[in-house]
Amino acid sequence: MNLPDFTADTNGLIVFSVFAAVLLVQFFYYLFFYSRLAFYKPKSVNTGKEPVSVIICARNEEDNLRENLPLILAQDFPDFEVIVVNDRSYDGSYDLLKDMAEVNPKLKVVNIDEEVIVSGSKKFALTLGIKKAANDILLLTDADCKPSSPQWISQMQGRFSEKTDIVLGVGIYQKKDYSLLNQLIRFDTFFTALQYLSYSLAGLTYMGVGRNLAYRKHLFFDNKGFGSHNHIRSGDDDLFINEVAHKAKVNVSVSADSQTLSVPKTSWSEWFHQKRRHLTTGPLYKTKHQFLLGLFMFSQLLFYPLLIVLFVMQYNFPVIISLFALRFLIQIIVFAKVTKTLNQRDLLLISPIIDLVLPFITLTLSVSNLLVKPQTWK
Repeated sequence: MNLPDFTADTNGLIVFSVFAAVLLVQFFYYLFFYSRLAFYKPKSVNTGKEPVSVIICARNEEDNLRENLPLILAQDFPDFEVIVVNDRSYDGSYDLLKDMAEVNPKLKVVNIDEEVIVSGSKKFALTLGIKKAANDILLLTDADCKPSSPQWISQMQGRFSEKTDIVLGVGIYQKKDYSLLNQLIRFDTFFTALQYLSYSLAGLTYMGVGRNLAYRKHLFFDNKGFGSHNHIRSGDDDLFINEVAHKAKVNVSVSADSQTLSVPKTSWSEWFHQKRRHLTTGPLYKTKHQFLLGLFMFSQLLFYPLLIVLFVMQYNFPVIISLFALRFLIQIIVFAKVTKTLNQRDLLLISPIIDLVLPFITLTLSVSNLLVKPQTWK
């Protein structure tokens, strides 16, 4: 006489219960947060033409400035200036900027001599650029970024109203090839945008990206600049927004014309180093943001291992497969909508695979940051 294996049934029920809890967390994030961006219908662009100061910090960026700065200076917008802070460059950046400024009155150059000793933080250079700005609306980008269209400034400025203090833009990486690295970098950037834009639409703004970020000059000085985290070398974009967003009105700009484009890294080691730098500021976010971001990542890390365990245990296949299919359907609908909105539709096909591996890469790099601190500015 064969007795029922109550131990196996109990273990299976425990694993299934944890799996169900993880699924509920995933459903909550996709339906409550990420669906906001997926089904976001932006209001029409503000037709006012409030002047804009574009600010770029550059260190040894001669080639990028030569390629990208003319595209910014040629923007289809009536009243703007471009301020480039040459941060102790020892290539030909300063000579190039001087020559360009002589023929284009929109360009202002702030030079930090190579002999100047500072902490190595981009925040010092950015603060000098902001002090030089003549306009209240500041539009930040990097020297290695190019605007996606001649309407970049117009589209970003058009999301401001009299009461708007911050506009979060999107900075994407160019599609260079079909390599796994390129698609991983682009999906990582896409998913980061999905998160911070969705959270902002839910009233929980926690970051922006310095490649494409706008805020008012008075907001910067009312907050005493980067004073509270000036000792931290990174965080000129996300830590600042994390600190001030709760007392500011925030808008987002997701149109293809309002994006900036950057050239992605071409080696795994370079991308790992870049990704590690980006991860250094997360532990400094407000506790509620850390909790929300951490809970979702934890659910990602558990989902597939629990799924595999349940399959190995042969626990109620029909129910498990149905739940997996439902989660996949919700995820793919959200991804399809947002990849279309952000003009990244080619990522949809590979998104389930990258969604599987990216959380484990992020976890590994986060742990490595606890052991060795990465360099944060050039």
